[in-house]
Amino acid sequence: MERRSFVKHAGLAGILAAGTAPAAVMAQQTVRWRLASSFPNSLDTIFGAANTFSQKVKEATDGKFEISVHAGGELVPPFGVVDAVQQGTVECCHTAPYYFFGKDPTFALGCAVPFGMNSRQMTAWMYQGNGLKLMREFYAGYNIVNFPMGNTGSQMGGWFRKPIKSLAEMKGLKMRIGGFAGKVMERIGVIPQNIPGGDIYPSLEKGTIDAAEWIGPYDDLKLGFYKVAKNYLYPGWWEGGPELDLFINTKAWSALPNDYKAAVELAASHAHVNMQAMYDARNPNALRELVGKGAKLQPFPKDVMESAYKAANELYAELSNNNANWKKVYTDWAKFRNDDILWFRIAENEFDRFMMTRKL
Repeated sequence: MERRSFVKHAGLAGILAAGTAPAAVMAQQTVRWRLASSFPNSLDTIFGAANTFSQKVKEATDGKFEISVHAGGELVPPFGVVDAVQQGTVECCHTAPYYFFGKDPTFALGCAVPFGMNSRQMTAWMYQGNGLKLMREFYAGYNIVNFPMGNTGSQMGGWFRKPIKSLAEMKGLKMRIGGFAGKVMERIGVIPQNIPGGDIYPSLEKGTIDAAEWIGPYDDLKLGFYKVAKNYLYPGWWEGGPELDLFINTKAWSALPNDYKAAVELAASHAHVNMQAMYDARNPNALRELVGKGAKLQPFPKDVMESAYKAANELYAELSNNNANWKKVYTDWAKFRNDDILWFRIAENEFDRFMMTRKL
């Protein structure tokens, strides 16, 4: 018998006698939350994950738990969402944790750092490794409970006004690059600019910046970067598999009944998988269209990759010596990454390499 029918016909006395009152009664609560996104609502992929999450929570609770979704800047600035959740201004937010590396570099390990994990490895660390446990211990200091809620997969390296033929041509470039990766870019001579997604195009158009990265072909096409910069470099070595997160205020989370908590967890997991699927399904045609519009594909020169890799590892060693939060999480993160790469190097890599050489 369906729960609603049981409640209707058995009555409260019958439920009490059956010992099921707490769950049945609490499930009737009406809850209204607000979710602040760091992203513009024009992007049905990265912003859309929050809509997917909200809709699934509503469906799972028969409309009793509704979460309104607000684009970056609507309630709070795109980079103000963590403060808003921490202070209880909003109940939750959807963001890329590495945007907040200025508070503590450890935020970046919950999202992506240069030469880190791909999306599958990151999800494995979170759900089957110690990732979720360690990050929750860290976020507790900010009154936050976190849930993985999206991944873009490996990203492109961005749009450059001029071709990049060597490391020397990177030096002095003003580049929009999100979050923690700017720390590594600085070490190879780039001047990083942390600019919200909605402000990138005008900055590139006006020449305020010389280059910009966002995500990949589908979103980049919608944002029109190819109109003002033609050189499209790859890979985004700073974002092999960046995870987006749902951050929930600790008090708001604690106040939810258990069945609503389960709805949140399941809805976030669904949105997590669905975002990656959207990018994998939509990037191929978008890349073809970008090339047709004049985008010039170019891999990063080897000396750029090698220098960035060296700089990244030097930075990680320094942080491990100076930041206890970073060291605790990074030690586990790095071991998991290294072990998983060993596995991926065998079957996954060889299968992919073979398939990439086929004329399909």
